Amino acid sequence: MKVTFDTNVVLDVLLAREPHLEAASKLFALVDNGRIDGALCATTVTTIFYIAAKDFGRHRAREQVRALLELFTVAAVDREVLDRALAGAFTDYEDAILHEAARAAGATVIVTRDRVGFATSSIPAMAPRELLAVLATSQ
Repeated sequence: MKVTFDTNVVLDVLLAREPHLEAASKLFALVDNGRIDGALCATTVTTIFYIAAKDFGRHRAREQVRALLELFTVAAVDREVLDRALAGAFTDYEDAILHEAARAAGATVIVTRDRVGFATSSIPAMAPRELLAVLATSQ
């Protein structure tokens, strides 16, 4: 299963945001042990660096991004992804870009805490706990 992680789920881990940390961390562990193939949208990586640099400094931001790039593949954002995102039915362009990058990368699920933002998604969007439940039943 190829899962594209929305920025909010990644930030839950990096910023230890409760009450979301546990579920998001479990999903990271499933990526780490190869149970799921995790991907980040290229825009997520730049957003993470920006937020981490503001919160922790540039050095730690680089370390965090390096660790993410070792763990996850990257769903590319190119002209085609941007054009499809503009033409789509999403109300939020950032969500549309993530969706189109995930589609282009062959994702089967988007994990997000903003399921409403992905209401028009052609890829199932699941909350972290929901995805964990699905994975538990497929063992």
